[in-house]
Amino acid sequence: MSNNIISNLSQQKKYKRGSTLLFVLIFGSLAFTAIVFTISGYAIMENRSSNKKQTQEMSLQIAEAGINYYRWHLAHNHNDFTDGTGAVGPYVHDYFDKDGNKVGQFSLQITAPLVGSTVTTVESTGTTLQDSGVKRTIKAVMGAPALTDFLMVSNAGLQFSFTTVVHGQVHSNNDIRFDGTTDSWVKSHTKIKGGGGPKSFWQYPVPEVDFFSVSTDLDNIRQAADNSNTHYTSSGVEGYHLVFNNNTYKLYKVNTRSCYHGEGQLRKKWGQWYWDGDIYCYDIGTETLQGIYNIPTSGAIFVEDNVWIDGTVDGRVAIGVGKFPVQEPYYSVYINGNLTYQAKASDDVLGIMAQGSIIVPHNVPSTMEIDSAMLSQFNEIGRPYYDSDIKDSLTVFGSEISYNGGGWKWVNGWGHIISGFTNTNLSYDANLKFYPPPHFPVGDMYELISWEEVLP
Repeated sequence: MSNNIISNLSQQKKYKRGSTLLFVLIFGSLAFTAIVFTISGYAIMENRSSNKKQTQEMSLQIAEAGINYYRWHLAHNHNDFTDGTGAVGPYVHDYFDKDGNKVGQFSLQITAPLVGSTVTTVESTGTTLQDSGVKRTIKAVMGAPALTDFLMVSNAGLQFSFTTVVHGQVHSNNDIRFDGTTDSWVKSHTKIKGGGGPKSFWQYPVPEVDFFSVSTDLDNIRQAADNSNTHYTSSGVEGYHLVFNNNTYKLYKVNTRSCYHGEGQLRKKWGQWYWDGDIYCYDIGTETLQGIYNIPTSGAIFVEDNVWIDGTVDGRVAIGVGKFPVQEPYYSVYINGNLTYQAKASDDVLGIMAQGSIIVPHNVPSTMEIDSAMLSQFNEIGRPYYDSDIKDSLTVFGSEISYNGGGWKWVNGWGHIISGFTNTNLSYDANLKFYPPPHFPVGDMYELISWEEVLP
């Protein structure tokens, strides 16, 4: 009896061990299968995620290629904002890899610049053939800098005294003597010397600036002025005087000039005193009002004579002074009083482009301001040496571009100012880089102003 009981217990233990093994095998198989499916699913998910990331990255690169393409296009076609089609966008281009295989497309939306500006906006959307549903879009704002990107440009050498403060880039096609203070680049085609600084801003040699191409821009002002009836031919006397009053201007004919002594001295001959030296007849003597006019929509005024300018400007104005065919003697501009904007850092901008000199004459305020981009194609910008005439200060807010340089003060061998403005503050108008005066010279290469991805 006891042997049977022991035998039964032994069989039950074997059965339980067998059952346990069976359960282990079953659940082990299930667990293994679950692990395999989990790992396989994870691998598939990771593969899909990797493919999606790759597609997203490729779409972004294709979109960026679209931006680079249109920068190149604008460098060769400065005013084409329809991708060479003349039609409204979007403009779709195939994108190929290095082996010439088509792998995707980019689609361009282009916003042309406002009148007078070079700033354009390009949106490029990239997609791949692998998954056209994945899109990435880049929005880039770009513009072509104007020659007015510089505070001062000269074909001749330049000198800056120790009382000169410069806020903006300076360039000369020749040597620069810099004893003043600056907060931007000082660039020379040849070399820079002096005790000013910081010298870390000095760059030389750099490429030259071409002044002879300006004739085309001056002729553009003339043609625009023809269309707006603001082209003034010879006055028959000394020239014209424009006095701006916000969005209008008074036009005078200058009948006579006043003259003042330059460098020289009084001498006596046959009992009579006379001036032996320079005499400058750059001031208005008498004048006659011709009328009051609105600044034209084009902003273009062209004068085939000498012209005096002052007042306050509200709007966008370009004054061209010269004659065609181009020949000497060149007509000049005289800024004979404060010439300011109605509001700085707004859309107010004045450009003066003359074949001859741009001169500040004798009878001007002791504290004077000029808000303008000034360009003298074949001569200089400045104030001549007047005998015993020292003014307090001059502030220039804008740009000075001149073939023969110039200056606002005269210093003797001991470093003392003996004529002109004691203090000069030259400040660059940031609007002039991508929003220059109408028809002023503009560069060929478009610069990126901003770049961002447009999120869906």
